[in-house]
Amino acid sequence: MKMRHMKALAIKFIFTAVVLYSLLTIFEAASLTEILLISLLVTGIAYLIGDLVILRRFSNLVATIADFGLAFAAIWLFSSFFIYAASPIVTVSAFSAFFLAISEALFHIYMNEKVFEKEDDRRDDLTFTKSRLQAEFSEEEDIDYIRKKKKRPE
Repeated sequence: MKMRHMKALAIKFIFTAVVLYSLLTIFEAASLTEILLISLLVTGIAYLIGDLVILRRFSNLVATIADFGLAFAAIWLFSSFFIYAASPIVTVSAFSAFFLAISEALFHIYMNEKVFEKEDDRRDDLTFTKSRLQAEFSEEEDIDYIRKKKKRPE
């Protein structure tokens, strides 16, 4: 795994752990070990599916919405599995997913500029994309060409 991906995973893990620690300790009786384990699982799943697959194929908005749904489902599932829920775990999962989605929107900008840019630049040098091709329209300025064109009978 390349160093850019390791740095991106570390950044994602840190903000995921901070958001989950902030909300799960307020609303739930979660230990630090449980929060770190849930953060690790949510980070891994969201990075593989949301950042490496969805973000590359779609826009930042689509990837952020997908990350919200993915984070909500993962936090709900893992929290109900690892933590004894004293309050409604769905509410805590929704708040956590909301704050993670806001963070993800900014993280996607970082991914596009710092992680994906070098890989995509190498590919762009070898292939032409539709947006890079343009038709060229010009008038001929060669005097000999203009004279020959005028002399031709139609």
